Amino acid sequence: MTDAFIYDAVRSPRGKGRADGALHELTSVALSARVLNAVKERNGLKGHAVEDVIWGNVTQVGEQGGCLARSAVLASDLDERIPGLAINRFCASGMEAVNLAANQVRGGAGQAYIAGGVEMMGRVAMGSDGAAIAVDPTLAMKTYFVPQGISADIIATEYGFTRDQADALAVESQRRAAQAWAEGRFAKSVLTIRDQNGLPILASDEYMRPGTDMQTLGALRPAFKEMGEVMPGFDRVALMKYPHLERINHIHHAGNSSGIVDGAAAVLIGNAEFGKAHGLKPRARIRATAKIGTDPTIMLTGPVPATQKILKDSGLQIGDIDLFEVNEAFASVVLRFQQAFDIDPALVNVNGGAIAMGHPLGATGAIIIGTLLDELERQDKDLGLATLCIASGMGAATIIERV
Repeated sequence: MTDAFIYDAVRSPRGKGRADGALHELTSVALSARVLNAVKERNGLKGHAVEDVIWGNVTQVGEQGGCLARSAVLASDLDERIPGLAINRFCASGMEAVNLAANQVRGGAGQAYIAGGVEMMGRVAMGSDGAAIAVDPTLAMKTYFVPQGISADIIATEYGFTRDQADALAVESQRRAAQAWAEGRFAKSVLTIRDQNGLPILASDEYMRPGTDMQTLGALRPAFKEMGEVMPGFDRVALMKYPHLERINHIHHAGNSSGIVDGAAAVLIGNAEFGKAHGLKPRARIRATAKIGTDPTIMLTGPVPATQKILKDSGLQIGDIDLFEVNEAFASVVLRFQQAFDIDPALVNVNGGAIAMGHPLGATGAIIIGTLLDELERQDKDLGLATLCIASGMGAATIIERV
């Protein structure tokens, strides 16, 4: 197998996913094009330099519909001979794009790819595509479907996590993100997004609330308690699947769950020959990739079996990994990961995560790979693992190794 190297990783800042968010004026295609242009310019790419652009996005309707990847290529300054592939593995779409590109390179199907993703959650609402698992009653009944927030609360109930534990993780995420920005840890990878006149729109993550503390979060009402207990009563569905639980403990709210934001990210992946041809030095090797299906009701436990699988496939142990990025979709997802592997929390999401900075669905997987690479370099560490939970019960993971 040919080694697949990461040569560059860039992302937009994450804007608030609502009408008054800084990035709201941009379409998914426009933001994607800006990120693709940055990859081209930063690395001096000319002509048909990469085999393909593989681009993840989750809600593939309206302006995010069609083959968004090809539209983004045509809207960018990339050569029109470069095709585009739009993919959807829900929250892991950006990671799956990177993994797919890496495995194409490893298998000899082209020397280089640009991979990543986008989601403009303030313009194209999550769930507006009418996913069958949520709207088709025959499938929903078969899978004991509940919304993701209920799933997060099921994890908390099943594995014994309290509201205070979830809130403490959220406060720490905010603190770490604020520190990372203050110390310039994201400077290498985050682009200043400009409008068509070249004026800056956004230069840093907009969603953060660095003053968050336990008292602030303690005042928030559980976000999923009513839909669980009253209408339409999803707790009853969950308890049919997990009858050993007496009740669902609703601990999640807006402050300890991931933020709704807009954003895009890209990773430049190629073999050694590509680097030599373009005068580029590889930053990391993609050591292994993994994806797996899991229980669709509890839904969000995928990072644990995905990590078990990728460690087995790569011949590594959990203790071999220096740093971890575990997407903070909900606090209980990260708490469960740390519990399952008995990991020091100081090694997980060193610079904060999606609770503090937001989760632009199709882009997050690529974002956390880039964040992990930057942090490995900052700390002079070697091996990092990134993983995400995924809607409908899946998990994905990537291991990178500095070179």
